[in-house]
Amino acid sequence: MDARTEKARELWEGRAKSYDTGGRIEPAGIRNTRRLLCGGARGRTLEVAVGTGMNLEHYPPQVKLTGVDLSPAMLERARERAEEQGRPVTLVEGDAQALDFADQSFDTVLCALALCTIPDQGRALAEMHRVLVPGGRLLLVDHIEYTRFPFRLLERLRKHPRRLPRTVAEEAGFEVGHHDRLLLGMVERLVAHRPH
Repeated sequence: MDARTEKARELWEGRAKSYDTGGRIEPAGIRNTRRLLCGGARGRTLEVAVGTGMNLEHYPPQVKLTGVDLSPAMLERARERAEEQGRPVTLVEGDAQALDFADQSFDTVLCALALCTIPDQGRALAEMHRVLVPGGRLLLVDHIEYTRFPFRLLERLRKHPRRLPRTVAEEAGFEVGHHDRLLLGMVERLVAHRPH
């Protein structure tokens, strides 16, 4: 694990206990997006950066769900939440930039509000592409407040600037079928697929 990834892991380990507190005041547009995207999952589904499992309740019951996260503390909370809901899920500690799954292991990959925290977005999306079957779906929503003035000026000063999820997904080989923005343009959501 490189230094940037280790730093991200430490950050989320520290936030795990209080993370769900913020979820209680989440905007309605984000709650609706969670329901909408999770409802579009099919078959073997991987949630990248599953965190504390805030999305678990929104998946269709027939989905065979696997969640991966960098933080053991976040995964522990996700396990508790899955047990409370009676939701079968396989939870795995791992790095989104180097997923420990075979090629073409999943029919759907979902990543919700986490891509902006992954040090190398391009590597993470390339890994999501790799583990999807041809024709498999990518369901993604992420913060992009940094694209608005004056934040985009500050973003240019970063050593590793973040980029629009849609652009990085296309560079990783995905075909974007739908994309839009919400919350005054500060969040982007998209549905894409790995071409056959």
